[in-house]
Amino acid sequence: MKFNRSVLTAAAFTALAVGSMTALAAPASAAPNTTPQKVCGKAYKTVNSAPVGSLGTVYLTYNAANGENCVATIRNNPGTGVDMGTWIQVPDTGDAAEDYGRYTSYAGPAYVYGKGHCVDWGGSIKNVYVSVGGSNCAALKEHRVTTIR
Repeated sequence: MKFNRSVLTAAAFTALAVGSMTALAAPASAAPNTTPQKVCGKAYKTVNSAPVGSLGTVYLTYNAANGENCVATIRNNPGTGVDMGTWIQVPDTGDAAEDYGRYTSYAGPAYVYGKGHCVDWGGSIKNVYVSVGGSNCAALKEHRVTTIR
C-alpha cells in the first residue's frame, strides 16, 4: 500500500496537534490551591469549616452584600475523580441546595439565602461524611457529626 507523502505528513501533524492539546488540557475542577472564594466567589468570606477526615475540608462562606451562604467541599489532594458532595439548608425557610458527583478537586458551590437564620451544612469525600447542624446561630452551639460508611 502506497501513501502520498503529503497525506502522511498532514496525518502526523494532526496527531501531534491533538496530542499536544490533550496533554495541555486539564479539567476545570482539578486546579491546585482551590479556595472557597475561588469556588463561591470573591465576595464570600469563610465563616466556618469542618474537616472531612483527612481527605479535605467543607467550607461555609457568607456574602454580607446579598445575604447568601455558600458551601464548598475541597479535597486536600486533587486527582482522579471520586464521589464528593456538599449541601446546605436553612431549617427556618426550608431552602436548600446541594451538589453531588464525581469530582477531581471540589464539590460545589451550593448557595442559599441565609441572612438572620441558622444553617445546616456539610460535605463528603469518598466514604467520609460530615454534617454541621445549627451553625452560625449567635449564642446557640452547633452540632457536628462525622461518619465513615
